[in-house]
Amino acid sequence: MSAGPGDLPAHIRARGDLEAGDRKVSYPPAPHPLRVGVYDNHAHLEFADGDNPMDYTEHLDRAGSVGVMGVIQVGTDVETSRWSAALAHREPRVLAAVAIHPNEAPLLHQAGELDDALAVIDELASMPRVVAVGETGLDFFRTPEELQDAQKDAFRAHIEIAKKHGIALQIHDRDAHDQVVEVLLEVGAPEKTVFHCFSGDAELAEVLSAEGWYASFAGTVTFKNSEGLREALKVMPRSQILVETDTPFLTPVPSRGKPNSPYMIPFTVRSMAETLEMDENLLAAQLTNNTIDVYGRFDDQPLGELGSVLRGR
Repeated sequence: MSAGPGDLPAHIRARGDLEAGDRKVSYPPAPHPLRVGVYDNHAHLEFADGDNPMDYTEHLDRAGSVGVMGVIQVGTDVETSRWSAALAHREPRVLAAVAIHPNEAPLLHQAGELDDALAVIDELASMPRVVAVGETGLDFFRTPEELQDAQKDAFRAHIEIAKKHGIALQIHDRDAHDQVVEVLLEVGAPEKTVFHCFSGDAELAEVLSAEGWYASFAGTVTFKNSEGLREALKVMPRSQILVETDTPFLTPVPSRGKPNSPYMIPFTVRSMAETLEMDENLLAAQLTNNTIDVYGRFDDQPLGELGSVLRGR
């Protein structure tokens, strides 16, 4: 595993920290390249995974070889948000999202540290090439009921940060569809609101369609048992869909269970095209236009030197 250039660490986390078992498995072979390029709308390149973990440059180089032109690198706490913003600041193929993950927020609340963490996210959100607040939202799968109010408060704070800086919102929604929608309608959603790794059904897709929110589909849409996701995809307006990997998780068929990387997106794009009965090139062009609509062009803002907030003071 090689180190990234400059003073950016190659990795901050190991996937094994979050999952039981040995992740010493090989990366899958690359798919046939897309003829029309797309963007990975959500990835965590700070994770090490597999028996030969890749640094971010390797992920991006492999992605580029199959038509994946860039990545939205997503933070989940202060450390990874700083790293994401710093990486986007000096890597032309990366834009950044910054946030405190909904599973982290209640723990910080209990420790009396949430307000300080949110202040850092607010400052990072003002940085060039930080184009979203995320991932934030609600996760009732892992958060006990007594901590859900703190999670909702953190979600509301993230929504306000996104609106303050005029950038997109990337939502993590697990076992909390109704509550996420309720908070968004209560507080007022940012103009560009994205349900990352969309996990709802056609009914939730109807809500997103009506509200003008985006659904970002990950490798889960390729799984055999995900017919509900494919039905939701059919409901969404073509102008409100995105594609992502959620690297290193949710590797699409035919390599489910192996390490994921942005270079695996062509499998998901082709599965979506089949579901929608669309030409894959036309779908890829639509997905690219949608990404630019939500986050702007990757060359809109120049690269630059690290600021003190990116380094951590």
